Formats: sequence, C-alpha cells, structure tokens
Amino acid sequence: MPVDASPRWRTGARAALAALLAVVPASALAAPRFGDFPVPAIHHGATARPLLADAHSRNYATRLRRATAGKADFAGRYVLATWGCGASCIMSAAIDARTGAVSWLPFTVCCWDADVDAPLEYKLDSRLLIVHGARDEQGGGTHYYQFDGKRFAEIPTP
Repeated sequence: MPVDASPRWRTGARAALAALLAVVPASALAAPRFGDFPVPAIHHGATARPLLADAHSRNYATRLRRATAGKADFAGRYVLATWGCGASCIMSAAIDARTGAVSWLPFTVCCWDADVDAPLEYKLDSRLLIVHGARDEQGGGTHYYQFDGKRFAEIPTP
C-alpha cells in the first residue's frame, strides 16, 4: 500500500507528532505525588511500643521508643522515626502504631541541598516517601519510595 507523501500529509503528520510529543513528556516526567499513594484508613489511637525484634532495632531502642511518644504521622498508621547519624546525615525507621513492628529505611540519607527544608518528605495520608540527598553517601538528587507496610520500594522515575 503506497504512503501519501504529499506536503499536506507531511504537515499534518508533523503537527500530530508535535502534539503527541508535547503531551507525553509532561506526563511521563511527572514526579510521584502524595495523592497517588493514598492509605485506606488513618490510625488515631495510642501508639504501640516498638518491637525490638532484631539487633539493629535493639541498638536504637531509645530512639525508637522516643518516636512512639508521638502519634502516627506517615502512611496512615506509622510513626516515622528519624535521627542524626553524623554531620548532615540521618537514618530512619517506620514504626507501626498498632503493632510496634519496625521497618527500617534501607539506607542513610546525607548531603541534601541547602534549599531543602527536610531530607524526608511524608504525610499521614500517603504511602509515598520523598528522599532528598545521597543514599548511603552515594549519588544524590530526589528519590521516591512507596511503603507497603514492611518495605520501602523505589519508584522508578525518568
């Protein structure tokens, strides 16, 4: 089947391609948003004491216990405990306010930009965690994670 290569057809094809390219990159490059990762319910009750089920949790028992003095502030029912681990370095764990189970962020975060207010951004009504800075002192930038109640899974972004 022959292809119509008339100037009119080429102009129309170029216009259609330009319109498609103008729309696709904007949506493909959009960063994840808190609203994209809603939680089914919000825990408003008392916060359970952390379960110190592993050596890592026992090493940081005081930090974890202090964090559970507060209410859930992440992913519906978790307290995100965060503390310093050196100059411009933090580590973090999510503590289930209902059960006390501890889920560790699998890296430390350091070296975030001076214009960043907080290296970790999160909300009570979202499972999204936004990390600004270098993970385990490697690389940098902004990274997005979805929390499933046990693990932080990186969300690939272009």
